[in-house]
Amino acid sequence: MTDKNSRKSYLFAGLTVLMWSTVATAFKIGLFYTNPANLLFISSLTSLIFFSALFYSKNKFSDSVKLKGLLNSSLFGFLNPFLYYLILFEAYKLLPAQIAQPLNYTWVIVVTLLTSVFLKQRQKLISIVGLKISFAGVVVLSSQGSIPGLGDISLFGIFLALSSSIFWGVYWLLNLKDTRNDIEKMMLNFAFGTLYILIYIMLTQNFEFNINVLFAGIYIGLFEMGVTFYVWFKALKYAESTAKTGSIIYLSPFISLIFISIVLGEPIALISIIGLILIISGILLPKVKEVFIRKSNN
Repeated sequence: MTDKNSRKSYLFAGLTVLMWSTVATAFKIGLFYTNPANLLFISSLTSLIFFSALFYSKNKFSDSVKLKGLLNSSLFGFLNPFLYYLILFEAYKLLPAQIAQPLNYTWVIVVTLLTSVFLKQRQKLISIVGLKISFAGVVVLSSQGSIPGLGDISLFGIFLALSSSIFWGVYWLLNLKDTRNDIEKMMLNFAFGTLYILIYIMLTQNFEFNINVLFAGIYIGLFEMGVTFYVWFKALKYAESTAKTGSIIYLSPFISLIFISIVLGEPIALISIIGLILIISGILLPKVKEVFIRKSNN
């Protein structure tokens, strides 16, 4: 791995962190003007257009997309973006961004538990300790009562935020077995997801359209779901160590608190910071040990 590639990896990873750090704020702004389903429709459609343009610039549909891929994406698109983001946006509608955002990172915990159950992967002691620390962070964030400056915290909103992580975890696990090109998968997943969201809106509510919803939805579609994933793929492509580069992404929730405070005007509560630190510390604990082991072996 050359120094040039290493610099490219860190550059792309840094751009990913910056973009993902803004999306919690964008969620709240968009949801101020509309409901979760309408915001998700614009976001998902934007991502579909982005990945379609990316895919067709390099491939021919008839040569690349197979029936099995379509069937897989019909399921994957139902899980993500449809269920995952619909539930997550509902959680953001009910919760302060500084609570919903760190709870969303519990998907890592869910993935660890799912791999233990379904892939029969035995967890090391350090991983179990990390899980307990992260769960402690969830308990801190989910504590009942009022948080100074934020008011009462919706327990249903907390339930939704944690539930969204389950759907993402299942999606991630199933996606492991799908060997298709990442761009093709994203394009088809968003094609089916957008269709499901449109049907959901037609069956349950009227579509609300205004310029604020359009801008917020396009921003989320590009910088949460579209461009950011492509840039992240690039970061991993040039990475000397995917584990090391992957750990950089956990800077995002901390930088996000700055945007939440400045743009949304939410007073950042100490309990939010403590809960976030516990969740991220538990996630990173096994990764830190792996880095030390590799260094000691070299």
